[in-house]
Amino acid sequence: MTTDCLFREDAYLQDCEATVVDLTAEGGIVLDRTVFYATSGGQPGDRGTITLASGEVVPIATAIYSDPAKTRITHIPAEGSAPVAVGDKVRAAIDWRVRYPLMRMHTALHLLSAALPYPVTGGSIGESESRLDFDIPEAGLDKAEIDAKLAQMIATDADVTSRWISDDELAANPGLVKTMAVKPPMGTGRVRLIEIRDLDLQPCGGTHVRKTGEIGAVRVTQIEKKGKQNRRVRLGLV
Repeated sequence: MTTDCLFREDAYLQDCEATVVDLTAEGGIVLDRTVFYATSGGQPGDRGTITLASGEVVPIATAIYSDPAKTRITHIPAEGSAPVAVGDKVRAAIDWRVRYPLMRMHTALHLLSAALPYPVTGGSIGESESRLDFDIPEAGLDKAEIDAKLAQMIATDADVTSRWISDDELAANPGLVKTMAVKPPMGTGRVRLIEIRDLDLQPCGGTHVRKTGEIGAVRVTQIEKKGKQNRRVRLGLV
């Protein structure tokens, strides 16, 4: 059974009613639908709670995909949590104080990849600082110049929207994929695109803000040389 990933259509949805459809051997909880983002693409899985009909609260430490196609999400409860049974009706709720900064940072990284139009070799998303690694042949990067480009993009308050295309459409447009190390999940027949109006378009399964203005002020905190052609650019919320 696949999980209905509600966050893909509405990243601002903080809770939902759901039914437990499976339990893994390790104690993970699989729901028929969820607001929990599962670890992928450099973005960590959500933390939060699952509340049982009895009122007992199960703290969720993270969420992960438990299949290669990324269609089934397993919620990992904290050790010693109350037992859950298949068929239980529950309420799943994310920790919004953690999710929202990740949405701002993830969207900012999309802008960073537009400001620096080089192949992306890796990345990581955090609540206050994130990074992208670029394949750049001995190029000098200027922090102030990148900061100015990002500030200009953010100030446009551009709409951030999502849409779906088929696997075949993506295969016919390989230039949409910026990441060299992580490829968008294919095999289900469709791929999700994130578009930042007039600024960026690329496949992504992550959560983002609705407008670039919500990102707020960001700055490049560090630029590191990680190899002959690899530059790591760290970005922080101000």
